[in-house]
Amino acid sequence: MKKYIDKFHFITNNNPKLSSVSQAQLACEAGGKWIQYRELNKPQEEVLREINEIAEICDEWGATLIVTDHIHLAGKADIQGFHLEDFNANLKEIREIIGENYTLGISAKTPDEVLKHALAGADYIGYGPFSNSTTKPNNYTHISLADYKFAKELIQKNNLETPIIAVGGIKYNDVIALKHTGIYGIAASAAIIDVPDFYEAYQMFLL
Repeated sequence: MKKYIDKFHFITNNNPKLSSVSQAQLACEAGGKWIQYRELNKPQEEVLREINEIAEICDEWGATLIVTDHIHLAGKADIQGFHLEDFNANLKEIREIIGENYTLGISAKTPDEVLKHALAGADYIGYGPFSNSTTKPNNYTHISLADYKFAKELIQKNNLETPIIAVGGIKYNDVIALKHTGIYGIAASAAIIDVPDFYEAYQMFLL
């Protein structure tokens, strides 16, 4: 089943000055159609409360709500899909758990992982990091423009059309060059949240 995948993915983060719920509200007001809720440290009851609040916002604005991990919440909230950050997750097993109706994305940090996930049936792949990320600090090798182009060609050579989403430390000034690699879309978080004008920053990524 082919799923709707937006070309710009906004990812919430645990910001002390702006709650995830507020981030989702502002993103939708700015024209966002894809909200990925990312919260891995709060108690489960708080996570579910925030997801329910964000789900209402997304419903009001016609946006897709994707939740990072927390696949145990399938069927317990108005969620359209899940994004897995475990590079080694067994997509086929998880698909059996959550069913076919949910969108299922996964992270990758190498071309081999991109291809593996595409062959396993991922609906989209978040490939990164492109640069240093404050949302998800790590020591992984940065993905070059040539790497993105190669990953896209690798998928095509295997007769697949799995969307690749560039992620990790992406700023607005990176977008044009990334799009020229042929990848499907872009994801951003801190580049929108950690600037004075959220709305203006979001709008720039939508151009």
